[in-house]
Amino acid sequence: MMDWTDRHCRYFHRLLAPHALLYTEMIVAKAILRGDRARLLDFDPAEGPVALQLGGCDPGELAEAAAFGAAAGYVEINLNVGCPSDRVKTGSFGACLMADPKLVAACVAGMRAAVSIPVTVKCRIGIDDRDSYEFFDAFAAAQLDAGIDALIVHARAAILSGLSPKENREIPPLRYDYVYRLKRERPAATIVLNGGVADALAVRTHFAEGVDGVMLGRAAYHRPALLSELEREFSDPDWIAPRPEAVLERIQEYARRESAKGTRLHSITRHLHGLLAGADGARAWRRFLSEIAAMPDAEAGILSAALPLVTGRSAQERQVKYN
Repeated sequence: MMDWTDRHCRYFHRLLAPHALLYTEMIVAKAILRGDRARLLDFDPAEGPVALQLGGCDPGELAEAAAFGAAAGYVEINLNVGCPSDRVKTGSFGACLMADPKLVAACVAGMRAAVSIPVTVKCRIGIDDRDSYEFFDAFAAAQLDAGIDALIVHARAAILSGLSPKENREIPPLRYDYVYRLKRERPAATIVLNGGVADALAVRTHFAEGVDGVMLGRAAYHRPALLSELEREFSDPDWIAPRPEAVLERIQEYARRESAKGTRLHSITRHLHGLLAGADGARAWRRFLSEIAAMPDAEAGILSAALPLVTGRSAQERQVKYN
């Protein structure tokens, strides 16, 4: 998710789910080739395994960017052809590329030739009025023929004119049946479902329909404890989620290291608003992050003052510490 799943977010999420495959936010291939490549591709080893999600429409540029990603230690290269934002559309990539399955297939082929790690595609089920199963199946077939290792499907069409990115996540109806049917008709293909998944029961339901994986986005971001629930449900039944205070202590250590590189504390803590989602003290915790940790001169040590908030001490004790 652009501007969300950056390296600081991923470091936090990895603390909650040791086995999940985490994805970068979409990074434009041109930026990797012409911009600050080291900054764009940098990630902490503790985040791994991490997949690099690319945006672009030029097979040569994508192949070169993929090679840099593989050299940087990413375990998968994912091409995003599902994002409907105007910024992406203006660059002639994202969801609008679904109108040209042959070009996407050429991009896949170029990346496949450039790297030895898996190459995947994330798409929608269609765009605008081209939302029939036949359109979706033809698009998927072109990418599978080009050699993708998995197709990740946000099970909604993208409306490229008239809807905002937020509306595109909510208004077009979810068509899980398209994804299930594709898997039934192409059982050898690895198919991952995305869209509207918010709990472990939904994940179990989709697995029961035969898909090979499930990708979550905003549900896990806003309630990160969900990652630990899924870790225990599907990867390690003995997994014990770290308590919020243990997470905060690890984040404080990480923030100290990052501070030496010039990283502002707010760049890290802006991803922590959901740490106490649904728990006592959640409101005070969000207030602390918004008013104290977001100050331009805030340092990692200030997080110690928030420990009473995450350990559930009395309101009076929290107020003393907070002030």
